[in-house]
Amino acid sequence: MSDIFDTIAKIHQQPGMYLGTSSVTVLRHFLVGYKFARQEIGILPTEPELDFYREFQPWLQNCLHVQTVQSWDKIILIKCADEKTAFDFFFKLLEEFRNRDLNQSIDSAKLNSSTEITRKVA
Repeated sequence: MSDIFDTIAKIHQQPGMYLGTSSVTVLRHFLVGYKFARQEIGILPTEPELDFYREFQPWLQNCLHVQTVQSWDKIILIKCADEKTAFDFFFKLLEEFRNRDLNQSIDSAKLNSSTEITRKVA
């Protein structure tokens, strides 16, 4: 059975098939529904999935220097001109999040990520 990251990879390849459009907001809504459906049928999340659910937004807030109670899609949209750009940026951020060094200090992670993100967005 595939996990959330397999599903995200499929969405990345064919967003129109899964979402109808390349939108970070629609993607987040899809993933919330995906998580709910799996819970309803009794499929427990994997450790990497739990990490994503618990840590992606706080990590993202640190990386982008945004302190808010908004959802992660809205945080990404703050840094992007439109939904399509934010959708594409999500996949870059997700890759960085998944490849992060979990032993690395938050301050060091913020410095490295914000430098890289500034180069990508600029």
